[in-house]
Amino acid sequence: MGPETVEPPEGQVSFRENVDRMVDRAMAAIDLDPGVAAAIKPCNSVIQVTFPVELRGEVQVFTGWRATHSTHRLPAKGGLRFDPHVDQDEVEALAALMSYKCAMADVPFGGSKGGLLIDPTAYTRQELMQITRRFTLELVRKGFLSPATNVPAPDMGTGQREMAWIADTYKHLYPEDINYLAAVTGKPVHLGGIRGRVEATGRGVQYVLRELFRHPEAVAETGLSGGLRGKRIVVQGLGNVGYHLAKFLSEEDGVRVVAVIERDGAVMNEDGLSVEDLHRYQQEHHAVRGFPGGTFSEDGAGALELDCDLLIPAALEAQIHSGNARNIRAPVVVEAANGPVTFRADEILRERGVVVLPDSLVNVGGVTVSYFEWIRNLSHIRFGRMQRRHDELRGTQMAALLMEHGGIHIPEQVRANLAEPTDEIDLIRSGLDDTMRLAFQGIREVLAEDDGVDDYRTAAFVIAIRKIARSYLDVGVY
Repeated sequence: MGPETVEPPEGQVSFRENVDRMVDRAMAAIDLDPGVAAAIKPCNSVIQVTFPVELRGEVQVFTGWRATHSTHRLPAKGGLRFDPHVDQDEVEALAALMSYKCAMADVPFGGSKGGLLIDPTAYTRQELMQITRRFTLELVRKGFLSPATNVPAPDMGTGQREMAWIADTYKHLYPEDINYLAAVTGKPVHLGGIRGRVEATGRGVQYVLRELFRHPEAVAETGLSGGLRGKRIVVQGLGNVGYHLAKFLSEEDGVRVVAVIERDGAVMNEDGLSVEDLHRYQQEHHAVRGFPGGTFSEDGAGALELDCDLLIPAALEAQIHSGNARNIRAPVVVEAANGPVTFRADEILRERGVVVLPDSLVNVGGVTVSYFEWIRNLSHIRFGRMQRRHDELRGTQMAALLMEHGGIHIPEQVRANLAEPTDEIDLIRSGLDDTMRLAFQGIREVLAEDDGVDDYRTAAFVIAIRKIARSYLDVGVY
């Protein structure tokens, strides 16, 4: 036996190393061949670009990255973030997570991620457009952006606006490519986007939690009881993901949002916060301090340790670590963000019996609806267009048959509902719900059947690793 390995302090472990350790745990559970593991874990390719842009009468130089973890499926898919703290390690870690979550949820993409080292709040709209178009040019020229091989999406610091600029830049570079809209997802609806994409990640969190509470045995394992209604949640981050999931859970499922954590602190109300009012206040004041509907505390990090039923970190990575994992009081942690729980914290939570629903399951809603948008762009037809009126006619005839031949009185509103044709947004939500439910059920099957797997994260990685390894074997990569 060789010398004992001494692990570095948690603060010296990179995001990528945290991801790899979690993957290693899953690989060990299924006794994966070391050669196969060595083929799966690394990023296939990473590019760093440095480019100048003339702004305000001077030349400024920007640095960005795009990492492709796996191309076992094409295109590789992943967000593009604009952030003053992004670096290559973070981009590689997020690219790897994209590969695993797509494989786990049966979304036929490889994994990729990109980042630009920039504070987007420091630039005007016109300046950001120049920078984004220039960055796009670098990625396209180097083969890291196209409808067939690598497709970005919104992430931290980017949104529909930036995706529209990217699509338009690609179109001007390749005017003969009729599929140019599929070069990026998360676009505005009127420019090739799809309804439901903006809120897709938050909606996916909602669907996962609904599915959890459909399984009494899974709920019993958490120490909770009953249904989703009335559960008390703490949400960290009121950005796109946190806002939508908190809004949907409170307004549609009767969940009580007792605290929201933001950059300047936390606002709390045991009777439940009005998510919509808080969001409007934050948009106006760029802070949650002073919100009249709750009590403010500057100790946002401490609010992670509040007593609640579901703790939902929906902001940055490494928010729950070895320094606070023992103080987490929620019986369930729901990873709406990417990598909010470190490897060491994950071990501590498992030892304490805290159930962690991992990011590779919980936040897969965004890439799922991105897949729908990409397919829609390639097919050049909206979902439901061919059968919409057929469905309307069939519903009308069904109601008429029941009334005329079955002697059944059907109220006018019910008849109207039967005749209402399925809209595209209904199909999007149905497809997302189905994806999230099947992903959760697949993880439950692994937990029931694999003796060496006893937590959701490891089960999710086991599913993903088996699928990726099988695809490599089928094509003879090893």
